Amino acid sequence: MLLPSKVDVLVIGSGLAGLSTAAAAAEEGLEVLIITKSTQVSETNTWYAQGGIVETGTGDSPDLLVQDILNAGAHLNHKEAVRILAEQGPEYVQEYLVHKSGVPFQRGTEGEFDRTKEGAHTVRRILHVNDQTGRAIQENMTRYTQGHGNVTFAPGFFAVDIITNTHHSSDPQQRYKQTRALGAYILEEKSGEIYPVFAQSTVIATGGIGNVYLHTSNPEGSNGDGIAMAFRAGCNIINSEYIQFHPTLLYHRDVKRFLITEALRGEGARLMNVRGEYFMERYHPSLKDLATRDQVARAIYNEMDGADGYVFLDTRSIKQVNIPDRFPGIYNQCMELGIDMTRDPIPVVPAAHYFCGGIKVDTWGRTEIPGLYAVGESSCTGVHGANRLASVSLLEALVYGIRAGKDLAKRATHLDLTLQDSIPEWVYPTGEVDFDPLLIQHDMLTIQSTMWNYVGIIRSNKRLERALADFNYLNHRIEKFYQEAKVTKNILELRNAIITASIIARAATTNKTSLGCHFRTDSNLI
Repeated sequence: MLLPSKVDVLVIGSGLAGLSTAAAAAEEGLEVLIITKSTQVSETNTWYAQGGIVETGTGDSPDLLVQDILNAGAHLNHKEAVRILAEQGPEYVQEYLVHKSGVPFQRGTEGEFDRTKEGAHTVRRILHVNDQTGRAIQENMTRYTQGHGNVTFAPGFFAVDIITNTHHSSDPQQRYKQTRALGAYILEEKSGEIYPVFAQSTVIATGGIGNVYLHTSNPEGSNGDGIAMAFRAGCNIINSEYIQFHPTLLYHRDVKRFLITEALRGEGARLMNVRGEYFMERYHPSLKDLATRDQVARAIYNEMDGADGYVFLDTRSIKQVNIPDRFPGIYNQCMELGIDMTRDPIPVVPAAHYFCGGIKVDTWGRTEIPGLYAVGESSCTGVHGANRLASVSLLEALVYGIRAGKDLAKRATHLDLTLQDSIPEWVYPTGEVDFDPLLIQHDMLTIQSTMWNYVGIIRSNKRLERALADFNYLNHRIEKFYQEAKVTKNILELRNAIITASIIARAATTNKTSLGCHFRTDSNLI
């Protein structure tokens, strides 16, 4: 597939945030190109989201949702961004997901939406498609976005770097100008060629960072690609120490990265240690198993014995719903492994799940670099603060994706052709070498193990300093890989992973105060 050399909007990533941006921009008549490094446009964090998306419930209000989000985020949240989400979110869910794309959210016998509840929510306000909400949203929003004749999807293309005038132009006078994004250098994985694609607006929607950890619910491609690209371009990355660990990932040797949704606890499931003790009331007497995710993850961490390495989610007490009907994906997966959820508790462990920090943006998704936007988990609007409230991330991706698409359409300006002509073609290393893939795999495993052990659920200054020292050494070696080797997807992911891991470790080292998902044993406030 030959990509166009110039488009109005280049969207990097095909999850809900990228789709929402593209749809809103296309509705304004702009030409949009969506690239994704996966060969499948559906291979996104959105696809794997189980629980649901926040809308509104009986007795609910924007004020009540705002308060729940602030409480979960330890009041580190950007209040203006939270207010926008709470007031505009339900309308956008109805407009784009229910009406325009036709997501088949579950309904009751009278046709009303079946709303569920998750941890730290005060009311049942979450719309769902059983336990496969993300998949339904991904499929339907992809179909809706593809329906616009001016949107092109290009799977199998990896964004190498954001093109800016100050860094890439051959005109030396540009280094004295304000930095502006002009598009991106793109690797076509199939051919190995790298070439520039210019755009009036470039949107980073590359998802999360979970794959820099040894245990994660994220797909393998979540290496912080967008974070690293934005960092190299000169963007601020903020709140990076706040990594949310989902409390319940299936613990089984034959299945990796399979999430056990928090909605099960919303329907009455309880956490139990290997001794058969329900333990959450010891950690949070009022909310118990529906405490915020950071509290539950730490409680599980404390309850896991070294020899056992897991706890159980006891689903046997769920009575108000039929488990096979309400949670078919989880039920069927567990049955394949010999676990009958109606009779057997599920072994679970915490895992890296969501990046509460990201590329600093305003309430329209704009970064500090004109022409460059960031949306979804790659961005930091400040909505989540120090800890994400369950099922808010899909809503944030939708709301701020749409807002970014509308804003960039309003601000659309033609690129300076002279400036565009000053951007050189990609320069390939002289005498390219192929590196042994085992070396790349080992370096990635080193990053993942170091992050899990030293920058994980429980942190300390000694652990964090060790992580930074190890990453400093590793970064030099990986950059040498990148400078000398034939550029491949694996090398690019490794390069981005070490940069992202270093950003997170550095932020965690600098912040001495425990708050939300950042917990230090040597904190001055625990």
